[in-house]
Amino acid sequence: MSPSASGTFLVTGVAGFIGFHVAERLLDAGREVVGLDNVNDYYDPKLKWARLARLEGRPGFRFVRLDLADNEGMAKLFAEVRPEVVIHLAAQAGVRYSLTNPHAYVQANLVGFMNILEGSRHNSVGHLVYASSSSVYGNHTDMPFTEHRGVDHPVSLYAATKKSNELMAHAYSHIFRLPTTGLRFFTVYGPWGRPDMALFLFTRAILAGQPIDVYNEGRMERDFTYVDDIVTGVLGVAARPAEPSPAFDPKHADPSMSNAPFRVYNIGNHRPEPLLKMIGVLESALGKTAIKNLMPLQPGDVPATWADVDDLAALTGFTPATPIEVGIERFVAWYRDYYGA
Repeated sequence: MSPSASGTFLVTGVAGFIGFHVAERLLDAGREVVGLDNVNDYYDPKLKWARLARLEGRPGFRFVRLDLADNEGMAKLFAEVRPEVVIHLAAQAGVRYSLTNPHAYVQANLVGFMNILEGSRHNSVGHLVYASSSSVYGNHTDMPFTEHRGVDHPVSLYAATKKSNELMAHAYSHIFRLPTTGLRFFTVYGPWGRPDMALFLFTRAILAGQPIDVYNEGRMERDFTYVDDIVTGVLGVAARPAEPSPAFDPKHADPSMSNAPFRVYNIGNHRPEPLLKMIGVLESALGKTAIKNLMPLQPGDVPATWADVDDLAALTGFTPATPIEVGIERFVAWYRDYYGA
């Protein structure tokens, strides 16, 4: 079934970057949205509250401040809201943060995801769409990354928790016939973005005349994906609940599909860009030259990402339409306006 005109969407991580944009698009379409977030201090909560301020007061929106790992609170929320669709975007993000704060990832990404699964299966959720990550590809070098190959070699705890989410989702799809779809996001950027991401960090440093840390001495490529394209893909998937695949062969199991209502898709720009090119585009948008501090590759990081999005395109017509020259200019315009820079 497709989400009905009257069904409620539960969007977790609604004060976060992608969750905020998803909620805005749903509200623009006249949908009912319950947004959940714990508004933690992983990065500046003022930015999170500023996003929420743009949502609160809009017809159809309700905000709930709650931690995913609160078992009782999550059970009560699901029983009260009984959402038709859950778009689960809340998580403890960041690869480098996981090196020093591993327990935060267990609580948010494992315990929290279990509460999402339990709430969904006990309250007849029609479709659970959840954020996985390109980081699950770990040390793969065969690109573009495709969902049809295994991802059993994560190189960070963050990646391991995201792979675990996919496995947990499959178990619930198999046992309880809960339709679940995982989306492996590739380097999302744009207005209202995360301050811990490279584009944000570089912009702040360049404007302040400070050096930027360029890892792997600049020999990096990323599949930079503009947030508006991401939201289009997320909502296209949400409207198409996962179904058992007739092509699934248990003797030669394809990890992207199943004989349960389970699917996993890449969602990216399908166009890797050199990090040094991104920096050059940013310098042009800012009208300032970066001072580059060349650094070695960091633990848990990978030199390149590239998304094969053919499956997502076949399902939804997904066509990323925003080149980095346009997307970065829009980000810089937002940054200057928001910070008065």
